Amino acid sequence: MARVDVVYHSGFGHTRRMAESVARGAGSVEGVQARLLEVGQAIEDLDALDDADAIIFGCPTYMGNISAEMKRFLEAAARKWAAQAWRDKIAGAFTNSASYSGDKLNTLLGLVINAMQHGMIYVGTGILPAANDPESLKRPEGPGPQAHNRVGSFVGPMGVSFELPPSEAPSQGDLETAEAYGRRVAEITLRFVRGAA
Repeated sequence: MARVDVVYHSGFGHTRRMAESVARGAGSVEGVQARLLEVGQAIEDLDALDDADAIIFGCPTYMGNISAEMKRFLEAAARKWAAQAWRDKIAGAFTNSASYSGDKLNTLLGLVINAMQHGMIYVGTGILPAANDPESLKRPEGPGPQAHNRVGSFVGPMGVSFELPPSEAPSQGDLETAEAYGRRVAEITLRFVRGAA
């Protein structure tokens, strides 16, 4: 049995919906247990993350960067860096913002660098832009809300919430992208765990 922990911060509830989708995707893989941990909970139980085979980090993008609460978690986890306790664990990341860009790439790169500092093995999306609707790439308006990976991110899923309430955003396509990503990370983790055994 492999374990995938999804550690997230959500300021308004949008990123929590993505985190739930990521965890649902990871947990759908036979032989994988997925745990969903809000950053405060993860800080309190930091040592339990040592037993995870993979950790997926997720937070909103605020002002083009990692949210303060996720940053607090990353800094609390610095003691794990010193011991290299998370070395060779599988890692992933996702984010959400109120616009198509919002400089979300900067947030994901910050989370990737954190994973690299810990010696983790990072997994990207492996999903082509508008994977379930490639014809939309030939229209001026581009991919719609049902499209998978509609913003074309290969680093990690990027959700778009605009100024909608969490009950309406991120879109179905963004949530399905997050779920597919959780499944991909879980499948790779399971292969890695079985190979090590």
